[in-house]
Amino acid sequence: MTRTVSTAVLWAIETAFGQRPDSDRALLAAGVTALSQGFTKAPRLCGQRYLDQPDLLPAYLRYYLPVNLAKVQSLLDELPGDALTDQEAAPLRLLDIGSGPGTASLALLDWLVERKAEAVEVETVACDHSSAALSEARTVWDLYVRHQQVRAARLAARRMNLERTAELRALCSGKSGRFHLVCLANSLNELFNDARDPVERRCQMIQRLLEVLRPDGSLIIMEPALRDPTRALHRLRDLLLKTSACTIYSPCLHEDACPALHHPEDWCHEERAWSPPAEISRLDRQVGFIKDSLKFSYLILRKDGRTVVRRDRQLLRIVSERREFKGETRVWTCSGAGRLEVGRLDRERSGSNAEFDQAERGAIMRWRQADDDALTTGMGRVLRVRTSDLITIERPTG
Repeated sequence: MTRTVSTAVLWAIETAFGQRPDSDRALLAAGVTALSQGFTKAPRLCGQRYLDQPDLLPAYLRYYLPVNLAKVQSLLDELPGDALTDQEAAPLRLLDIGSGPGTASLALLDWLVERKAEAVEVETVACDHSSAALSEARTVWDLYVRHQQVRAARLAARRMNLERTAELRALCSGKSGRFHLVCLANSLNELFNDARDPVERRCQMIQRLLEVLRPDGSLIIMEPALRDPTRALHRLRDLLLKTSACTIYSPCLHEDACPALHHPEDWCHEERAWSPPAEISRLDRQVGFIKDSLKFSYLILRKDGRTVVRRDRQLLRIVSERREFKGETRVWTCSGAGRLEVGRLDRERSGSNAEFDQAERGAIMRWRQADDDALTTGMGRVLRVRTSDLITIERPTG
């Protein structure tokens, strides 16, 4: 599925942006460039209050808000079908941690409206250290709600320092099991970077947030598709599983130690198809970017044991692009058997294994083999798909 950004969201952002005197296009492009460099190159902007800077906030609002909103919505699509549309559990409550200009909050509201579920009562709490970003969140939210005539949607903006244990404790106090959804969109990697062990501190934070999650709720962590933040997310995953506070709904197909951590250069991220809005494409051309897909890493955690697919040793998740060699196609996969490289010689292509040609990054593939021990004995070598094997894509990318 190719992700798009709704016209209602784009209208709300453009209207909010157009109301400001700092809407000069050259300044906007310069802000987008500065943000991109700050997110990807040293010294990084992480941990700095870049959303309080008047030359950067408009660029974030106009460029990164729609991009990140589309990423969050692609993860909402992965949740169980009844997770966010059960009107008997109204009001639907979201805790948006490190919200910036309300990215996850607006993503959820728009996701519901697009599914004709706008009658569901929505309450969202957006928490961020930037009062300027929270003000933008309120402006864009109100514009969207009025434009779409949403009847029961409330946004509570809360300015707080998420690294202060007392403030987080106060946020969570008396709210056990309250939220259907907790979301940290591109915020966790910016927290606790000055701590002795940032990942351990983040783990403690997520454990506390899991306490305010309903038993049937979901906690989404979305991070940039960069090696260091993603490997830190892999470490966080392993620490959380040791606490038994949650299980992995997606993307992992197992609760074993993350095999990507075995080698320092390995890491897993997603790449989802999307159709960029015209303004994003225009800015890309102006600043020399190519944002032709949505890239990110993520975890979806739950407390009820539900998983995106049933645990099955025949299932593998594709964790690389499909690589074409002379006479062969290969992909890297991850499963309970570890991180395995799977290949199919062109001469072995058959009707039963033809779906191997659809093995895109993020897809879940079932591999039925004559040799049931092949996956457990394949470490360190390329596993071959044979003519008689059956390959099916159980869950496509996105």
